[in-house]
Amino acid sequence: MQAPVDAALDGRRADTTVYGVIFAISFCHLLNDMMQSLLPAIYPGLKTDFQLDFGQIGLITLTYQMTASILQPLIGLYADRRPTPLALPGGTLFSLFGLLVLSKAHAYPLLLAGAALLGMGSSVFHPESSRVARMASGGRHGLAQSLFQVGGNAGQALGPLAAALVVVRWGQSSLAFFALLALLSCAILWNVGQWYRHYGLPRLKNNAGKHGQLTPATREARRGIAVLLALIFSKYVYLASLTSYFTFYLIHRFGVSVENAQFHLFIFLGAVAVGTVLGGPVGDRIGRKRVIWFSILGALPFTLLLPHASLFWTAPLTVAIGLILASAFPAIVVFAQELVPGRVGMISGLFFGFSFGMGGLGAAVLGELADHIGIEAVYQVCAFLPLIGLLAALLPSPKRDAS
Repeated sequence: MQAPVDAALDGRRADTTVYGVIFAISFCHLLNDMMQSLLPAIYPGLKTDFQLDFGQIGLITLTYQMTASILQPLIGLYADRRPTPLALPGGTLFSLFGLLVLSKAHAYPLLLAGAALLGMGSSVFHPESSRVARMASGGRHGLAQSLFQVGGNAGQALGPLAAALVVVRWGQSSLAFFALLALLSCAILWNVGQWYRHYGLPRLKNNAGKHGQLTPATREARRGIAVLLALIFSKYVYLASLTSYFTFYLIHRFGVSVENAQFHLFIFLGAVAVGTVLGGPVGDRIGRKRVIWFSILGALPFTLLLPHASLFWTAPLTVAIGLILASAFPAIVVFAQELVPGRVGMISGLFFGFSFGMGGLGAAVLGELADHIGIEAVYQVCAFLPLIGLLAALLPSPKRDAS
């Protein structure tokens, strides 16, 4: 049976990289993460319109994080056991309904329901799309994961811009407009799902045997996963300090304008996107363990210098930090996938969910810390987080690190 997909998505040879599929899910990753980032953008309006306190705002975030983070590994595990190609387009319907509910919500429980639906859409999308990236990689797993992940980075960067141009101007009801993006994503992912059904699953099985998998003992695999999660913790808590509070830091320390501070944040986010693209293919070439060592521990000199740097040197230092830290995630995810063969969906869901959770938790804790010790002191404390990268010494030493 011929799948109804474009020739660019056709991938009968398991050793070829199907860029059409990878770019399709990367673009949908952009749309997904842009839609997800709209939720915090409407918090100021919700606080005023619904007369919410910060605790109620926090409960909305917690509801979203619970469905977006905790469900991901469970959905990934289910997909490993019972592959469901149509889950990709189906998952976008949760995001669509979530945005529609949020756009029309007139009571607090409806806000919680909308946040939960939005998180569910993300929890379905990430593990399944990461599986597709591996299917389409043709053995170039790091490259595929990087291209997939950079779509999410771009979406996160575009979300606040979209909110500033549309949501801030037209209010809560304008979220319904962004639901159209969910329909666009659904249409693209329907075609990807057909490729997944007819070509992706055979390719995944074929690649597993052809390119090899890391097969350390179970104890080693568990130790490796624990170490990788610790590295994700250090990476995402530090990134949360920059994405959430960097503008406040610049305004407080150097007295720059809001526009200038936003420009510095944009430069940092651009460096994160570039680092994400580079990390995967470099790991394919020189080995993922080397990339992980460099990307976590290598940021330490720059994070230690940042709290003491002048405004002139702050931008180059944050660019270096963004490039180095961001290169870790594709290598970490692929390394973990190879530590636990046959559980691509579960591992992808675990690491995407954990990264989301650590980012949200880190932002909340650092916010409380900043209230008590000051924003500049927060960066002095966070500067030592890359030291957790020393745990990379405990990672297994695979025979085929760059498979």
